Amino acid sequence: GGTFLYGHAVDRIEWQDSTGVLLGDVAADCTFPDPLGTEDRKLPVFRPEEKARRDFDGMLGQAWFADRIWAFDYESEVLLLHDTLPDPAPEERVVQLGFRTDSTGIRVLSFPRVDMVVDGDTLQMLFDTGAMITVTTGARAALGNEGPSTRAASFITTEVMDRWRSRHPDWRLILEADENVEGMKMIEVPSVRIAGYSVGPVWFTERPDTNFHEFMSRFMDRRVDGALGGNAFRFFRIVVDYPAAEAHFIPLGS
Repeated sequence: GGTFLYGHAVDRIEWQDSTGVLLGDVAADCTFPDPLGTEDRKLPVFRPEEKARRDFDGMLGQAWFADRIWAFDYESEVLLLHDTLPDPAPEERVVQLGFRTDSTGIRVLSFPRVDMVVDGDTLQMLFDTGAMITVTTGARAALGNEGPSTRAASFITTEVMDRWRSRHPDWRLILEADENVEGMKMIEVPSVRIAGYSVGPVWFTERPDTNFHEFMSRFMDRRVDGALGGNAFRFFRIVVDYPAAEAHFIPLGS
């Protein structure tokens, strides 16, 4: 998503520049990386209406991840920034990522596209490590776990969810699952194939077709049907090489 700081956070640290902030200037660790893709590397300051304020200070999105090599280590609960590619995965476990480019082939946005296979169908998805939902009380009870209400998620369009439900009426379904968007369902997919590995189960939360087929697809190199998030990626250590447009998937425990 976006890369910004909320105005309330900037005010709290009494930062004088009201238009932008260099993370390296304000972070306790002065080596904290600033975005590479913007001209001045500053995070813009966003001041929404009071009723739209969130209880966090900002967001680090595609402009911050761009042009670097990151390792998402879910088992160790760390995010690592690398200067060079560490321990590449076997070639058959390396996934090519798609990025939107201009007519000359220059990358213009850094929202990665990745494919997944479900029920024999290959679907194009946004690679979305920040995807999250807030489950309703009823959904939390149906899930039967003690995890937090706000949690990692993956999303799928209504069109695809309806196809899954038609083919597999036995797949678990939760109605009114998302506190943030009324009427959205969750479906449990027993097995998802990513980078040649079959993992699961993975819960997918419904989103209207227009959210991905029209809105999000404008920022991608191809039309996408949803987003793969942390509840699918948790089975792996994933090294994302943005410059090379590759993701290396290493299953946990290997």
